Amino acid sequence: MSTQSERNEPMSADELARATAAAMFEADACSRVLGLELLEVRPGYARMRMLVRADFLNGHRICHGGLIFTLADSTFAFACNSHNINTVASGCSIEFLRPVHGGDLLTAEAVEQSLTGRTGIYDIRITNRANETVAMFRGKSTQIKGTVIPADR
Repeated sequence: MSTQSERNEPMSADELARATAAAMFEADACSRVLGLELLEVRPGYARMRMLVRADFLNGHRICHGGLIFTLADSTFAFACNSHNINTVASGCSIEFLRPVHGGDLLTAEAVEQSLTGRTGIYDIRITNRANETVAMFRGKSTQIKGTVIPADR
């Protein structure tokens, strides 16, 4: 049985999103050192999770907001680059809705709301182990030159 690459057929949109995510994750030392896990990616969508370690806690003994932001931002990056066009954040904001405690497992789900020309808007919902929303993040993206993986792959 021949593989897709042996047949020289283009990847489907889902295959391209997964291949792009794999290349990005391999190069993303920050997400890996923080223990972020990439669970799912497809065009305009990504889902990641992060275990809240003891060294993620701030002086109030709750998860540092910057680490929640990082989880959301990384998930945003995988979603907005899923079309294999180099894409960067042009702006973002986060609303913290409830405290997060050590040992909790956070899941971030990014959904593309709009992609018009070179600009996109993505909403990222971060939930705890009890599926309660702990934060909401909105990211605005801009496509730049180039692709994440070679376009002829």
